[in-house]
Amino acid sequence: MKKRNLVVMLTCVLFLSVAFIPAAQAERGVTDTEIRIGQWGPQTGPAALWGAVARGTGCYFDMINAEGGIHGRKIKYFLRDDGYMPPRTKAIAKELVEDKKIFAFASGVGSATGMAVKKYLHKKKVPWVGPAAGSSHWAYPSTKYLWATYPLYCDEAAILINYAVKKMGKKRIAFFYQNDDYGKEGLYGAQLALEKLGMKLVAEVSAEPLDTDLSSHCMKLKKANPDCVLNWVLPKQGAIILGTAAKLGFKPQWMTTSTLSDTAVMYKITKGLYKDVYYTCFAEAPDSPHKLMRKYRKAQQQYAPKDRWGIFFYAGFYFVEPMVEAFKRCGRDLTVENFVKAMDSIKDFQGIGPKNSFSPNNRQGTRASFVGKCGDKGKFLRVSDWMSSGVDVNEVIKRAYNR
Repeated sequence: MKKRNLVVMLTCVLFLSVAFIPAAQAERGVTDTEIRIGQWGPQTGPAALWGAVARGTGCYFDMINAEGGIHGRKIKYFLRDDGYMPPRTKAIAKELVEDKKIFAFASGVGSATGMAVKKYLHKKKVPWVGPAAGSSHWAYPSTKYLWATYPLYCDEAAILINYAVKKMGKKRIAFFYQNDDYGKEGLYGAQLALEKLGMKLVAEVSAEPLDTDLSSHCMKLKKANPDCVLNWVLPKQGAIILGTAAKLGFKPQWMTTSTLSDTAVMYKITKGLYKDVYYTCFAEAPDSPHKLMRKYRKAQQQYAPKDRWGIFFYAGFYFVEPMVEAFKRCGRDLTVENFVKAMDSIKDFQGIGPKNSFSPNNRQGTRASFVGKCGDKGKFLRVSDWMSSGVDVNEVIKRAYNR
C-alpha cells in the first residue's frame, strides 16, 4: 500500500512538473492567420505630400490579402500619422511594437524620424525594410534587422552631375540644399562626382527647413552665374526657389532629387515653372507599361480609389516588395531569424524599381536611379536607363559626419 501511494505521488509530481513547463514562445506579430506590419507616415504637416507612401503600402497589402495572403496568412497593417515629427515617431514605434505586437516595420518616411527609432527597433529585434529616405544611416554600417531599398542621396546627386556634364555639356554647376543630413549627403555626392571630372561647384547655398523667404539664397546662386543648379530641399522650398528665380530673371537648368519627382504636383504648385526640370527617380514612370505597374494601378483603383496615382503612392509598393518576397521564401516557418536569412538571400530581385541585392554585410539593396524630365502639363518623361554613380559612400560619410 505504501509503495502504491508512493507511485501515485511520484506520478502526480511528474504530471504537475510537465504541466507547468512554459509553452514555446510564439513569434511576436505572427499567428496562424496573420502577419502584423506597421508604418509611420506624415498624413499631416509639412511633409504630408510624402504621406502617400504609407497609403500605397496599405494598398499593396490589400492586394496581396485579396490574392489569398502569403502561405495562408493575411497581412494586418497598422498605419500611424507622425506628422514628420521624430518625437511622435518614437511614440508610434513603441505603441506598435509593445502594444500591437507587430512583426516588422515597412518603409516609414524621413531621415530624422527614422533615426529617432533606429536603435530602439534594433534593440527589440524588429525587422525594418525600405525606409523612405536615401540616407547612408540605414546601411553604413550594416545592422542585423534593417534593409534599405531607397537609392542613396549622394548617388542621386552624382548621377545628375554626370548627366549634366556629359550629356548636357554643363560647365558651371551650383548646389542649393537643406541644411541637414538629407541636403548634405546630396551636396557631398555632387562634390565627389565633380572632383572626378576635374571640376568644382561654383556655389553651395543652404537653407533651413522652415525658411520661406529665399530671396537672399537665390541672389547668392545667381551671383555665381551657374548654368545648372541642383535642388536638395523640401517640395515647398523647391517651388519657392523656382518662383523667386523667375522674378529675378535667373534661368539656369534646374535639377533635383527623387523627393521632388512628383511632376504633376510640382508643375501645379510652381504654376508651370517645373517644366524642363530634370530629376532622379527610384521607380517606373507613372504611366509605364511594365506588367507590375499595370497590376498596381488596377489595385489602386480597386482598393484606394480616393488616392491619386503618383510616384509617392506607388513608392509604397516598391520600398517593400523585397519584404513580401522574403515572407514568401520563409514559407510557414516565419520567425525573425528566418526572415533575416530570407532577406539576405535576395539577389538581383527586381519589381518596379532597380535590382536589389542583400547580404549580411550589404544592406543597401540598390544604388541605381534613372533620370527623368518634367514635360508639358507636368508630364513625367523618362530620359535615361538605370544608372549608378560610383561615388565612394565612405568618403561622403567622412565629409558629412567625420566618421
